[in-house]
Amino acid sequence: MNNLSNPDWIVAHGGLYLLLFIVFAETGILIGFFLPGDPILFIAGIIIANLTLGPVDSVLTLLYWIALIASAGILGNFVGYWCGKYFGHRLLKMKDNWLFKKEYIFRAQDFYHKRGGVAIILARFLPVVRTFAPIVAGIVEMDFRKFAFYNVAGGILWVGSLVTLGYLLGENEWVQHNLEYVIIGIVVAATAPVVIKMITGKKKTPAYAEAEMLEEEEC
Repeated sequence: MNNLSNPDWIVAHGGLYLLLFIVFAETGILIGFFLPGDPILFIAGIIIANLTLGPVDSVLTLLYWIALIASAGILGNFVGYWCGKYFGHRLLKMKDNWLFKKEYIFRAQDFYHKRGGVAIILARFLPVVRTFAPIVAGIVEMDFRKFAFYNVAGGILWVGSLVTLGYLLGENEWVQHNLEYVIIGIVVAATAPVVIKMITGKKKTPAYAEAEMLEEEEC
């Protein structure tokens, strides 16, 4: 894992192809949640900044990498969505246990119905969450056209912002010598707003719970 923060090692062991695989796996394969999506995008920008290219070729290379990596992330989310949709019906047939409760699915369904688009975009910037968000969207059968729009928008925004940031700071000596701290800062900056919202946000009664309460009152 330490090698994944070393631009020279990445270039020597697959370069762009390795980056594409990591981004696709983290956003489309359930077991890819541990992969370092945010750091690898920032490092991609650093790699481009340190290539021996002219100004025009450097910018064109930046745009080319962003297009390819964003495509990998978008495709990954589509795979996650279809996997969730395929296995979702099976999950709803399962009995509740200590690990899985249908309540979680209903809560997610209510959330995606109200704020699904924003959730798909924000999930891109959150480690682990970005892996599970498209799968849950598929399980709750979020409208596919809506999902597709926010998936593409979120993928371009996520990849474009972090790769460009790495590109702009890639030749800075302090950044090169303190890459681990910069990466930690990026992860904290991306995660902090959501964590704060979770801690300070008010709890609302889920729609499915309200429906159950109404049914009990009618009985």
